[in-house]
Amino acid sequence: MREQNSDQVDPTTQTDARQVAHSKVSTPKTGSKTNNKVSQNRKVTDFFPVRRSNRKTKSELKSEEHRHLDGIIKSGTEDGLRVRHIEGKGRGVFALNGFQKGDFVVEYHGDLLELSEAKKREAQYAEDPKTGCYMYYFQYQTKTYCVDATKETGRLGRLVNHSKAGNCQTKLHPINGSPHLILVASRDIRADEELLYDYGDRSKASVLAHPWLKY
Repeated sequence: MREQNSDQVDPTTQTDARQVAHSKVSTPKTGSKTNNKVSQNRKVTDFFPVRRSNRKTKSELKSEEHRHLDGIIKSGTEDGLRVRHIEGKGRGVFALNGFQKGDFVVEYHGDLLELSEAKKREAQYAEDPKTGCYMYYFQYQTKTYCVDATKETGRLGRLVNHSKAGNCQTKLHPINGSPHLILVASRDIRADEELLYDYGDRSKASVLAHPWLKY
């Protein structure tokens, strides 16, 4: 630009100088725009990186929940439960604290038997009217199993009473390929409420021997 203002430059030289000066000025402007774009891109990628979500997938959460329940079952934990005597009914299990729908309540713990062995035991129990029968049959992976909780133990699942309108339901929880029969809350359960579930036995012989199965 200084050259364009010099008195010693003839018109021809001035014209050439303007062209040269114009080309010199234009080039930095183009480069400046490019540099600005690069700078802007660097700001986005380098200084404001895309944040990745740390939220766990449903599959991961379900797997964690399963492992947590594995630990509770293996340890035999039976927290928040109390046994009481009910007039005209016998023992029952009550909730010390409330349970939310879907919560694990207690395991129906006993000997896991295949069908043939379970039928043999059931026949033996039938010979002694004083011996109760706490056998729960179920299907797992196309086979029939039974949890025999007849033997008196300190476990509370065997003492939960029957009701067609119960607040618990049975569910199978496999651990290392072995099924465990557990009770979960089928609805919200209040503190001091008796725990009940439907035994599911509708056979005439069972109802005749135990009329309370009708209710």
